[in-house]
Amino acid sequence: MDLVEAKPRAPKEIAKLYESVVSQIALRTLREVFAVQSDGVVDTVVFNGHVSTKDPATGQPRYPCIVSVAATREQFSGLVLTDVTPRETLRHLNALISPHPFDLEAVRPVLEFDLTKYKFVDEIDMIAGLDGRLDLLELTPTEFEHLVRQLFEEIGMQAWVTQASRDDGVDAVAINPDPIVGGLCIVQAKRYTGVVSTESVRALGGVMDDKRAAKGVMVTTSWYGKESWEFAARHGRIELIDGPRLKHLLKERVGLDVLISLPRRAAKIT
Repeated sequence: MDLVEAKPRAPKEIAKLYESVVSQIALRTLREVFAVQSDGVVDTVVFNGHVSTKDPATGQPRYPCIVSVAATREQFSGLVLTDVTPRETLRHLNALISPHPFDLEAVRPVLEFDLTKYKFVDEIDMIAGLDGRLDLLELTPTEFEHLVRQLFEEIGMQAWVTQASRDDGVDAVAINPDPIVGGLCIVQAKRYTGVVSTESVRALGGVMDDKRAAKGVMVTTSWYGKESWEFAARHGRIELIDGPRLKHLLKERVGLDVLISLPRRAAKIT
């Protein structure tokens, strides 16, 4: 009777196959994004290939980048993918490739967030000094900005409060480290007792474009009108957090049961 006997591959062969698969995934991802028909929609694509693993020294999760490549539509259109060697094609595109991808040896991504253009202020620990029933409207605007920063940090982001500026339109900057849905986030914190104007929400979209941010978040103690919610939904990358949701997030993420003593009339409109 014939027997099927498993024969393990040699470690070098496994490592070579893994390297080939990683290279193919990078090129396939570029191809799928450039499949967008309109040339005016996508001109350049940056792909950073991260792997989820655990640090053998600490046991903590880490996400090393093992391949990073940027390509324009013009560069990519000249490739005949059916006849290429994936790793050589990545080299042709000046990609950064891990010398030992199977061992998850990391490389520095070709695109990183430049925070040098922002001026940050010293951090203030608002959470440690807050009473659970404190009224958020009793905070100064600066204190409120730092509370929002700490909320973002509790959610899992890196965040910094920026220096006050009349025309910059940025109260805080946050970075989501998630390799798939992460990116630079512009934050505006509005300690208001009245409705946030639609013009303010639209202006956030302009600031995002100027700063090349992946997302914009506006946080307020008050509320937004119908037009603002509709604009944010159409925009797709703006998230609005009103007073009730802010209270919920602070309770859920930080354990603070705060008050927002809006005028009675404002509470009815919300």
